[in-house]
Amino acid sequence: MPAPIVLSGRYELGELIGRGGMADVYEGLDLRLGRRVAVKMLRPDMARDGQFRARFEREARAVAGLNHPSIVGVYDTGEHNSDPLSPHSVAVPYIVMEYVEGRTLRDVIREGTPSIDDSIDALLGVLSALEYSHQHGIIHRDIKPANVMACNEPGSVKVMDFGIARATADTSATVTQTQAVVGTAQYLSPEQAQGKVVDARSDLYSAGCLLYELLTGRPPFVGESAVSVAYQHVQSVPRPAADFNPDVTPALQSVLDRALEKDPDDRFQSAAAFQRALRGARAGVVVPARPGRGAATAGAAAGAAADDGGVPTAAVGLVGESGGGQNGAGPGQDGAGPDGAGAKSADGAGSSSHLGDTGEFPAYAPPPGDLIQFDDARDEERARRGRGRRRTWIVVLLVMALLVATGGGLLLYQYMNQPSAVQMITVPAVTNMSETEAALKLQSLGLQPNISHPKDPTVPKGTAIKTVPDAGTQLAKGSSISLEISDGPANATIPTSIIGATESGARSTLQALGLQVKPRSILANDPKAPYGTVIATNPGAGQTVGLGTEVELTVSTGKVSVPNLRGMAVADAQKALADRGLKAAVQEQEDANAAPGTVTYQDPAADGSVDQGGTVSLIVAKAPPPPPAPSPSPSPTDTTSTAPAPSGPGNSGNPPGKKGGGNG
Repeated sequence: MPAPIVLSGRYELGELIGRGGMADVYEGLDLRLGRRVAVKMLRPDMARDGQFRARFEREARAVAGLNHPSIVGVYDTGEHNSDPLSPHSVAVPYIVMEYVEGRTLRDVIREGTPSIDDSIDALLGVLSALEYSHQHGIIHRDIKPANVMACNEPGSVKVMDFGIARATADTSATVTQTQAVVGTAQYLSPEQAQGKVVDARSDLYSAGCLLYELLTGRPPFVGESAVSVAYQHVQSVPRPAADFNPDVTPALQSVLDRALEKDPDDRFQSAAAFQRALRGARAGVVVPARPGRGAATAGAAAGAAADDGGVPTAAVGLVGESGGGQNGAGPGQDGAGPDGAGAKSADGAGSSSHLGDTGEFPAYAPPPGDLIQFDDARDEERARRGRGRRRTWIVVLLVMALLVATGGGLLLYQYMNQPSAVQMITVPAVTNMSETEAALKLQSLGLQPNISHPKDPTVPKGTAIKTVPDAGTQLAKGSSISLEISDGPANATIPTSIIGATESGARSTLQALGLQVKPRSILANDPKAPYGTVIATNPGAGQTVGLGTEVELTVSTGKVSVPNLRGMAVADAQKALADRGLKAAVQEQEDANAAPGTVTYQDPAADGSVDQGGTVSLIVAKAPPPPPAPSPSPSPTDTTSTAPAPSGPGNSGNPPGKKGGGNG
């Protein structure tokens, strides 16, 4: 097994636990403190891009100063260069973060819509983190389910990935250096989608989108492309959450409505206010509508008054308190009768009302002293006729007012809709813009883009090719215009540059070309390719294949296969190993059964493997030493004369080695 990678002599990398758009996340061990950490490393192919490095370093700076239980903590940062002596290697920045056990809210939602209480608890945690970061001048700008971890502790969440966060002093930076709108389409605030200035309220809009998805299992707006979703954030109102989840209460819907207002001034103005409203909604408290929000608000107020037993009061008065009003509007202004003389009351004071209860002028008053008899029936009939005439006049006046209003409305309509000079728009050049930029530019000029996605071998996917009609053409404002966005080439060539690249870099390169990559790579030994780099592809590098073709990668194990060396001359064996970059450790051993100088044993055995640059042990046969020369055998006479005969019964006089028994 290869030695584990240790960063800065302290952080030992473990298995890969996550892969993002520009970085990989590994489980790690802090050797100094003995604790588990998460190490986020910028991919080597991204590390050469200054823009990605700046974004990665900005994330480290943004979170390093934040210490909050609902924000993933950052412990350390640094750079790692796997081969500092190589001119082609690059130092890869990394961030050492808190290790969090749990799942992202995206995974939680995919497994099923959480309960109302769990959804509220999760968002309260997110809002607590946003309140803290906003107080420290950091706007996240990419709040979404994939950037929130649901910890194993109930109700505990962690906000992460401040990769596109900005300081409050830099809120005007709504776009990157390449002028692409940042953020994720389903959770963009309207001002982000339009490239306008963002502030903390943009995070609150995204948090509202997150709450909507927690409650319903889907984002507020869905569409076929990021552009169509961005349009809806700017122009459309999401369907009520109760349409998808009947457990959503009117109080909770009122919180969603306020959070998803298009105008930032109409939303919650702080994360703390959002939290208070969310806790109130749990208790059934409805967020009041914004003042001056139109006829719907007034109608709702009138309906509420009627429900309470009240009667809405009409504010329109045609006449005064007695029918004519002070200095009334009836015939004979300021008390003038039919003849123009001022009418007086019985006490001589000027009358303040010129119409009686019946709406007619009072009957003639005879001089004092005359006795007049009134007929009650006749008086009642006169009053009834007076009331009828008054109603008739009211109806006539209303009809006349209606006719005047209708006529005036028609005249105004004709005046407002009379043919005017057609405003012409010059079609702008949108070539090489992104789809979002091109569409928003045309829309801002009053044109309605119809987007198509033709294949184009020369224009990168997602980039504008042209408009139909072309740039410079004059069109009436409000006209439709065709916008062609490249869907990339129909074919792709597997680049030869991925040979020797890291596995993750090769996967990203192939996927960016529209090719599929098999999830499992083939592991193979290679004497020269470093560990984890691509050795070969199938189909081979340099071949042109159709989009969507699945490519299989062969990745180096960092080891070398050992050949069969037994029976070879030691010099030949050493050369075979040297060709593979290996060394030989030779030991001689006597062996009468093998030719001297040949290999009789090797370790590792044939077809085994050893680390690149490793050593293979060889045992080489050598000839055994010749046996010693035999000494000459003595003759019997010499033996008899030189060796005394053993004494004993029956052995007297017998030479050694001879049987004897005396004479017998």
